[in-house]
Amino acid sequence: MELRQLTSLVALAESGFNVTDAAERLCLVQSAVSQHLARLEQELGTHLFMRKGKRLIALTAAGEAVLNYARQALAIRENILSIGRDHVEEASGVLRIGTTHTQARYVLPQVIRCFRLTYPSVILQIHQGTPQQLVEMALTDQVDFSICTEELGQHSSLTAIPCYRWNRSLITPKKHPLLKQRPLSLESICNYPLITYTFGFTGANRMQTSFTRLGLKPEVVLSAADTDVIKTYVREGLGVGLIASMAYSPKHDDDLALQDLSHLLPWETTWIAYHKDKYLRRFQQKFIDLLDTMTMENGVIKTPDAVAPTKD
Repeated sequence: MELRQLTSLVALAESGFNVTDAAERLCLVQSAVSQHLARLEQELGTHLFMRKGKRLIALTAAGEAVLNYARQALAIRENILSIGRDHVEEASGVLRIGTTHTQARYVLPQVIRCFRLTYPSVILQIHQGTPQQLVEMALTDQVDFSICTEELGQHSSLTAIPCYRWNRSLITPKKHPLLKQRPLSLESICNYPLITYTFGFTGANRMQTSFTRLGLKPEVVLSAADTDVIKTYVREGLGVGLIASMAYSPKHDDDLALQDLSHLLPWETTWIAYHKDKYLRRFQQKFIDLLDTMTMENGVIKTPDAVAPTKD
């Protein structure tokens, strides 16, 4: 059995069982991938794939088990290679980050700016996805670590580190009637059409629970994974918006009024997580440390000038 056979198996599974896509992903010709898979089945003496004609459409039970161990074997190989790279190419490599739009747009830019002062030769890749996708990316080593609020802290195979706490704010056009509401309540917010995050994004589940506990059912006229989309349609007059507080920019959003809702809604924790068996290179650990250093408990990001880049 060869590692390239296991690599082809993993690539096939992650390409939706499309051999052409798997071959492109591995920079191989299609016949090479097909040969790797055929030889793996032959060596194991059992069918790994369900077929429809000549097409591979799914894994058999045996195939699922082999895929799980194949991923573990490839992860171990990557750990061994990473140890070597840390001693030969300490300040270079690729850092793959999985995250949501809100984190990528509003939290990470300052962290990345400081990180690149110390590691200018490290190539950065940001992969966006849903919280569920981000868990899968971290588990299957498609990214070095994932950053988001939901899911990550709940998986036993991931090492999850809390980064910072945050809450939400209400955004409205200037001179909106809610700006005169004292005290502001969830009941009063429910008097207007609401624009907020899609279920599963940025604490939307716990936010919805807060309304439900009070017997409230807000009229959600638009839900989005992207905070900028929420802002756009608040500006269009479609409704009032609930967003993560750190996603409001006084410089760019000064046409919108902001009201803090931390006294009405539960605080959330953003996590950074990676597979518990993953070897972290020095620059990967440094990014985690920098993210922790630059974030405060209330979710406010410190300015880059306040944090000097650390050196090994």
